[in-house]
Amino acid sequence: MEKTKKRKKGSFFWLLSVCFIAVGLLFFCQFYFGDNVNDKTTFYENTFINGVNVSGLTKSEANNLLESKLIENKEKLNITLKSGEKKWQLNGDDFEIVGNFNDTLDKTINYGHEGNIFQKKKIEAQIKKDGLNVNVPYQNLFGGINESLDEIISQVEKSPLSSQISFNPESEQMFVTKEGKNGYIVERDLLQQKISGALGIGREELIEIPLREVTPSKDIDDYIKSISLRARFSTDYKKSSTSRKQNVKKALSCFNGLIVEPNEEVSFNNKTGARTAENGYKSAKIIFNGSYVAGVGGGVCQASTTLYNALLLADVEILQVNHHSLPASYVPLSFDAMVSEGYSDLVFKNNLDTPIFIKAYGTENEAIVEVYGTPLEEGLQIKTRSELVKVIPHSGDDIITDTNGNYSDKVLYKGEYYRLKYPQEGYESRGYIQYIKNGELIEEKEIRHDRYSPQQGVIVEGDSVLGEGMTLPENNVRYISPQKITSQTIENAKKKWNTT
Repeated sequence: MEKTKKRKKGSFFWLLSVCFIAVGLLFFCQFYFGDNVNDKTTFYENTFINGVNVSGLTKSEANNLLESKLIENKEKLNITLKSGEKKWQLNGDDFEIVGNFNDTLDKTINYGHEGNIFQKKKIEAQIKKDGLNVNVPYQNLFGGINESLDEIISQVEKSPLSSQISFNPESEQMFVTKEGKNGYIVERDLLQQKISGALGIGREELIEIPLREVTPSKDIDDYIKSISLRARFSTDYKKSSTSRKQNVKKALSCFNGLIVEPNEEVSFNNKTGARTAENGYKSAKIIFNGSYVAGVGGGVCQASTTLYNALLLADVEILQVNHHSLPASYVPLSFDAMVSEGYSDLVFKNNLDTPIFIKAYGTENEAIVEVYGTPLEEGLQIKTRSELVKVIPHSGDDIITDTNGNYSDKVLYKGEYYRLKYPQEGYESRGYIQYIKNGELIEEKEIRHDRYSPQQGVIVEGDSVLGEGMTLPENNVRYISPQKITSQTIENAKKKWNTT
């Protein structure tokens, strides 16, 4: 009997121990592995959102409190931004509440509630000691603040003015430095922090806009020292009339001192303007429909041709160029540049990484263009070559009768002749640019293929019949027959036009 009682008593204690162990294991698992030990519905002690204490509050309670504080602060908001003598006002009435705290509340209330009991207790203790401070940027809560700040900042910031090159082609020292000026940029992060603080407490606040001085980013002194003459080209006009020379010089003056920035395009016609007497141009011979006739601005094409060849030798990109109907006597075939308002232009582009500088002028005998910039690669020379493809024969003279008396001061009677125009042979030609390194031709490329049409000669004969007994003086006008091309013709043309 006694043994039975002891056995029952031992069974009871064993069962009780098992129950305690089971319950202990259950609580251990819940505390160690579970997420539900601490209540997630309230915030930890010493938790602040935008400076508002939400300790022990539920998410709904915290949201109501924060929104009421936001509305209260908005009504009190009166911020003055200041920079120098300028001031700007930011008032609560200028903005509307567009954001909310939901995402922040979710993240904050869940913070520290993940993991085991030991991790949770550690985070809870740390928050209780140090506090948990979470901020929602007020710019995300008040609509229109960012836009207002951008407008104010645009009025405050000042870009630095980089040092610039002063180019005076008439001076002995053509290139000098014009000192740059420092600029200012707003330190946006610091400004937003100050504004956010003022928005959070909702009071009148004077905020000096924080600025940072910015120095010019480019020092050009070393660059100026590297500038050199890239190319020079001249054409002869010593036999031209005074008016023609003046037109050439006038056109060149439009480019004298010109600085062309990288990727900038320049039109000859736009720079020189209308060829009119009001613009200072004189009447001189121009090529029109294969003939030399008087026209205002005659000679301007020599200026464009001189510029064109200088640009080629400086390795500057040509976007548009055209040839004359007749070859220009001052350059080889395929290296003239005919310009005419509304019809033909010379257009070029600075394809270099640095500016180019143009000096253009005329002496008593020459039109001259010089192009300056960073030097060509060491040992590199650029040359041009003209090639005569063929001579196109002219068709000789055409004799016309002066029925209207246009040339009555030259001829009156049949059998009396006056040469109005000589026939001229035409040409087909090509232009090449050559790149020569240390005396060796490394590249040659064709840049032009032109055709200069042959021109028929014109002889004028009088229209009246000689009276009885009248005689004419000896006729000195020699009729020219259609041209026949020979090897000598070709050699003469190559020599005349300096072609290969």
